[in-house]
Amino acid sequence: MELSEALPLGELAATFASLSVFPLFDTAYFIVSVLYLKYEPGAVEMSRKSPFASWLCAMLHCFGSYILADLLLGEAPLQYFSNNSSVILATAVWYLIFFCPMNLFYKCVSFGPVKLIFVAMKEVVRVRKIAAGVHHAHHLYHNGWFVMMATGWVKGSGVALMSNFEQLLRGVWKPETNEILHMSFPTKASLYGTVLFTLQQTHWLPISEANLIFFFTMFMIVCKVFMTATHSHASPFTLLEDLICPVLFGSVSSGHPGHHHDHHGASHEVSHPAPPPAKSKEELNEGTRKRKAKKAE
Repeated sequence: MELSEALPLGELAATFASLSVFPLFDTAYFIVSVLYLKYEPGAVEMSRKSPFASWLCAMLHCFGSYILADLLLGEAPLQYFSNNSSVILATAVWYLIFFCPMNLFYKCVSFGPVKLIFVAMKEVVRVRKIAAGVHHAHHLYHNGWFVMMATGWVKGSGVALMSNFEQLLRGVWKPETNEILHMSFPTKASLYGTVLFTLQQTHWLPISEANLIFFFTMFMIVCKVFMTATHSHASPFTLLEDLICPVLFGSVSSGHPGHHHDHHGASHEVSHPAPPPAKSKEELNEGTRKRKAKKAE
């Protein structure tokens, strides 16, 4: 018996792709998103001083990707908030994490093994959002590859891309933490994933959408669960990027430091000659007398 017959991946992928994410997976997505908000410095204090600002930040963490995608496609940014069930569910999660008596709910969902399950479930939602974003943009702009990639990217990592705006709601301004300048693993993975889904949607990648959703979701789950369990921020793309980026874009440090150092050294020798030896007191007095005599003449 062949492996494909013993392990029907096609049927498994199709079943997995048709699996509904609401409410179970969406709940996990909201829990992890609001947990990350609570980890932010000053978030707990802000929830006491201004619960409405805290709720707005939580809604951005939960629905920021939908808002940004709608803005890109010229649709109403508040369109997703018409989904009352999702908004009420996200609000309930926010309230329980921040205001549950004795922090019981927070302690339960932040417990290591439980949190890892929620992290894995969140990646299921992330990949579905990427695929849905590419599919939606393909419907509106049939040949717009870059529109598809942009929409899928913000659907997968819109919360991170809007992080500076979310920080403003919390009274924090850190432009140096711009996600485009310092991409985290989910942002990079969403970018690479949306390229794959765009190629699949335009029939340049010979794989079904269900299979791509299944395999990319498994990849995201394995990477994100491992990184969360080990508290690691190292990207699995680092090795590949270190090989490809210097070839395509050059290296930042190749040849420049040594050349800069030599140039600096040469200019130092030319522009700053050794100072003359210090004159003795008698020589100074003699020079003063000569200048006075010259002035009198």
